[in-house]
Amino acid sequence: MNVILPLVIAVLAVHQPPVAPRPEQPGAVISAVSAQRIKADVEKLASFGTRHTLSDTVSETRGIGAARRWIKAEMESYGGSLQVAFEEFEAPPSPRLRDGAKVVNVVAMLAGTMPEAGKRAYYVVGHYDSRNGEAMDAVGDAPGANDDGSGTALVMEIARVLAAQPLESTVVFLCTAAEEQGLIGAKFHADNAALLKGQEVRGVLSNDIVGDPYGARERSEAGDDSPRWRVRVFSEGLPRNPSAEELARIRSLGAESDGAGRQLARYIAEVARWEETRVQPALVFRLDRFLRGGDHSAFAERGFPAVRFTVPFEDYSRQHANVTQRDGKPYGDVPEFVDAEYLADVTRLNAAALVHLANAPSVPGKVRVITAALATNTTLRWEKSPEPDVAGYEVVWRATTSATWEHSKDVGDATEVTMEESKDNVFFGVRAYDKDGYRSPVGFAGAAAE
Repeated sequence: MNVILPLVIAVLAVHQPPVAPRPEQPGAVISAVSAQRIKADVEKLASFGTRHTLSDTVSETRGIGAARRWIKAEMESYGGSLQVAFEEFEAPPSPRLRDGAKVVNVVAMLAGTMPEAGKRAYYVVGHYDSRNGEAMDAVGDAPGANDDGSGTALVMEIARVLAAQPLESTVVFLCTAAEEQGLIGAKFHADNAALLKGQEVRGVLSNDIVGDPYGARERSEAGDDSPRWRVRVFSEGLPRNPSAEELARIRSLGAESDGAGRQLARYIAEVARWEETRVQPALVFRLDRFLRGGDHSAFAERGFPAVRFTVPFEDYSRQHANVTQRDGKPYGDVPEFVDAEYLADVTRLNAAALVHLANAPSVPGKVRVITAALATNTTLRWEKSPEPDVAGYEVVWRATTSATWEHSKDVGDATEVTMEESKDNVFFGVRAYDKDGYRSPVGFAGAAAE
């Protein structure tokens, strides 16, 4: 006869908790996203001619100054509980800011409604500055419709949809400047976020070049494998600058692909499956594309879990290119190449992930496999998540060669479990779930004697 001790459950014990309900809020948020509004926002951003970081800041119709004032005013018009502000700072001289410059991010925030969860912050990010074929050209046209008017429009649309939505954790909507000058706006914000006390950045969804899924349109094909139904999600597996002790621990566990950023990417894929979003993530297990970078890197540098969304194919005649025609071929990053319906679907995926992250419990603490003795089964222990609405926990596991979690087992309101599977053969993790059916990201299982 199996014995269930307080807060401890063996997998062989009979345990059939009620099936957790599927949360309704993510579906409502997905339905509220408007492709028409997103298209209008991209066209408006491109209409400023250029949003180069060193472009005009006085004009009401052209340059980065007019663009940021419009973004802020639009976000303020969304109402609800959204708090909107400029984040201004003097950037020092650098290779693409030779004399330094005043850089202005646009930041909006929705404070979390649950005291135990409100300190957790989840970000959605896009950079609103642009450039053309010359990195230092602050005067010529640089409409930046896809890079990164698409990401900025996505951030704005999610802010509009979530403005009146109660979310347990804090959500931050960040439109950065000077990305094209070296991620300067994002670095400033990430550096200051790292210094804040009482606020914890638990996830960053950066969207950069998310509006044109086809690249060269002749590569587009119908069917499930069409790029129309994919968006790449880049993530980093290892923490930045690990200590020798931390690196030794990662090597001993074989956990090179299980850093916090990688778990965030896996979580986004889970949300896409749960919510059956039309655009599904194609997980790419590296920080970014070759010879390119993005704002998520600035957050990853400070140790925050961060991922980058970007289109499945890129056409470099439409990025960092002057608006012109050569041999009948159009060049330049103009709105006509942005697919509003695709961009809306990427927006819906981001929005669903944010709602799940913000309403789910925290990742269980100190998840570990107990290695005190040789055994063919596996005992795991963890610490409870602090939110009062936690209803239980799930153990997940996967083959060591698998990219994503393959199996799960509901173990109820426990902090210890013994599994039949051998700890030598698979990776384990634990996630919490609440009474509404929201699930946390997975806490990867380390190893400990007790």
